[in-house]
Amino acid sequence: MRLIIISGISGAGKATVAKEFEDMGYYCVDNMPPTLIPKFIELCSSSNGKLDNVVFVADVRGGEGVCEELSAELKSLNRAGYEYDLLFLEADDETIVRRYKMTRRSHPLSEDGDILEGLKKERALLAQIKREASYIIDTSDLSVNDLKDRLRHLFGSGALGAKMFITIESFGFKYGLPVDSDMVFDVRFLPNPFHCEELREHTGEEACVQDYVMNFEQSRTFLKKLVDLLLYLIPLFEEEGKPQLNIGIGCTGGCHRSVTIGEKLREELIGRYPNIRLTHRDILKDSLHK
Repeated sequence: MRLIIISGISGAGKATVAKEFEDMGYYCVDNMPPTLIPKFIELCSSSNGKLDNVVFVADVRGGEGVCEELSAELKSLNRAGYEYDLLFLEADDETIVRRYKMTRRSHPLSEDGDILEGLKKERALLAQIKREASYIIDTSDLSVNDLKDRLRHLFGSGALGAKMFITIESFGFKYGLPVDSDMVFDVRFLPNPFHCEELREHTGEEACVQDYVMNFEQSRTFLKKLVDLLLYLIPLFEEEGKPQLNIGIGCTGGCHRSVTIGEKLREELIGRYPNIRLTHRDILKDSLHK
């Protein structure tokens, strides 16, 4: 039996994820009281294969005590020898607030409509669950289709036989680290096109910026060593059973150097690892690119 437990921040996309799991053939139970999980697993185990793929969604809608209950039940599942994956959905405060305002719904822990106060309380309650998660997906910059693609790579029928799903994400350190990166590489030591007036308003997606960055020996040497490192590590991660690898490439603003290295890294890996997604989180955040 394949058992997946979904939790995470309210507004991060749990309903969308549950619907996608249903489309993949999973039986989904939303807002599941954690104390009922063991009993439901027993029913699934005796269903003669009718309930082989099951998803439970448990979050703060069940009350503030649900997080402690879920953590306790997860420990019970471990002691009983049940295998499961815990998927935690995350998003930044700005994205969550925007989504709530669009839907005109209230946060389950907010008082007097204060969404940010509810989020602060929720993040504290879910901190332990997040630490125990098998997978963390930050949906802040994911479209619905991107999120569905990620889920199908991780949990679809062909996931076990597919090569590792790799995400390369460029970002700017001044906007914070990507929450779901497995490894982060700092490229702020590379020559910065921002200091060239004719390149400042261009990005690392454009040939002029890429040519500038890659014209330096340290850029070419770094890219070669990074590719060699990943080609060594990825098969080891696959052998361990790790289905996804999130690689963060950071520079100061996330517009030039990190974007260039991200683009070049994808070009180097795509031949061996076709399941690569490249995203540039902060490429348009500086006012000069808006």
